[in-house]
Amino acid sequence: MNGKIVAGAIVISGLVAGVAMYWLQVYAFYEPVAFTPGAEIKLTPITGDSPEVIVADDVQGIDAGSSPLRFRACFTTPLSQALLTETYRVYDAAEPLIAPGWFGCFDATRIGDALQTGEAIAFLSEPEIAPGVDRVVAVFPDGQAFAWHQLNATYKD
Repeated sequence: MNGKIVAGAIVISGLVAGVAMYWLQVYAFYEPVAFTPGAEIKLTPITGDSPEVIVADDVQGIDAGSSPLRFRACFTTPLSQALLTETYRVYDAAEPLIAPGWFGCFDATRIGDALQTGEAIAFLSEPEIAPGVDRVVAVFPDGQAFAWHQLNATYKD
């Protein structure tokens, strides 16, 4: 009888720990991002190192203090891909990271596929937003745009 109680306690504590880990990974720590003056969407120009604010409408974003890689944002911009490529730095190594399922506007698979086919173009938003991490923005022809953080060459092999 004591063995059943001990085994039951182990199973229950394992289930509670599993649910807690899932919640911590998917929901905890994330907060909405306020894109107020000084925290707007920016792109790095071809001819300079200081990122410039771009026109961004309907911005939704999330971030977490627990990791610099948890930032994601969705927005629209009236700026064309042609104008953007003539003005701002293209980011060749863009790899969008998967967002939590509840942040529905950000589909990393769709963005990644569009970057591979050339439908979307990635730009350097802000280099070294955190040590070894760049902010990247991908823009579609219809003005849909997405931003995320990813490791730069500092931490990649």
